[in-house]
Amino acid sequence: MEGRFFPNKAALFMMLLSVCIAPTLVQGQGTRVGFYSSSCPRAEAIIRSTVQAHFKSNPTVAPGLLRMHFHDCFVQGCDGSILIDGPNVEKTAGPNRLLRGYEVIDDAKTQLEAACAGVVSCADILALAARDSVFLTNGRSWAVPTGRRDGRVSLASDTANLPGFRDSVDVQKKKFADLGLNTLDLVALVGGHTIGTGACQLFSYRLYNFTNTTSSGADASIDPSFVSQLRSLCPQNGDGTRRVALDTGSPSRFDASFFANLRSGRGVLESDQKLWTDASTKTFVQGFLSGQGPTRLDFNTEFAKSMVKMSNIGVKTGTNGEIRKICSAINA
Repeated sequence: MEGRFFPNKAALFMMLLSVCIAPTLVQGQGTRVGFYSSSCPRAEAIIRSTVQAHFKSNPTVAPGLLRMHFHDCFVQGCDGSILIDGPNVEKTAGPNRLLRGYEVIDDAKTQLEAACAGVVSCADILALAARDSVFLTNGRSWAVPTGRRDGRVSLASDTANLPGFRDSVDVQKKKFADLGLNTLDLVALVGGHTIGTGACQLFSYRLYNFTNTTSSGADASIDPSFVSQLRSLCPQNGDGTRRVALDTGSPSRFDASFFANLRSGRGVLESDQKLWTDASTKTFVQGFLSGQGPTRLDFNTEFAKSMVKMSNIGVKTGTNGEIRKICSAINA
């Protein structure tokens, strides 16, 4: 990946791409593309280079940052509340304990405070870092509206509305709809699982003595050959923290192969696989698979639209919230 991140030709391409995509993306609630162009003109470049440096030494930070942004936005809105340290804060809740990449945000914040103190919010750093993580894993970039301010509340008890790995499609759709996201947004954003891994403890129950069992005792929606593969990686009563790729086709590349896995019964998480078996979501999964479905959809384009839409959930702007001096603590 060295030398790939915004060399001259790539930079020109990405600039043109952003111009093409940006008009189709809704900006709202006080955020706008280029918010820091005058107050901290190097802000996005500093964040990009920081994410790139960490990615070179540890590629797992890319899916980590993407999921962290998702988990932040679904609780208290996109206000950086996931970043706060302390007892009973969001990052201590069960769904967030396996998140990774906090050190990337802290590093970027340190550099930004040196360049333009008190200007760039932690919430915006996270939103931009998530975008850059997608690009580093061969996905497409997009223009990120900025101008978020940081929240002052972070409670583990508020994470109950995060989508869960056992959720039915109806439950998933309600959780997204409650935040203004539709079914296409749901399928596109879950497609972010095309990069990264999941711990055995999140899905091994599907492999042994499942509620609706096959003769093998596994979830009938899993391809039988995939069951044996997953069992070898996650033996019964084995290490629940061992991690398995959520996209077995290309786990480090941001592409639509995740949806091909669902079609083949190779979705690792139960909630993911259900997107193929439910008619309301299957049509979009098919749309992301070339040449299938009533509507052909470009995954990268729809993902970018949905990310911008999600990143404007409950944002704090203007005089609401604050600009934290360090991302892990509310200002004194």
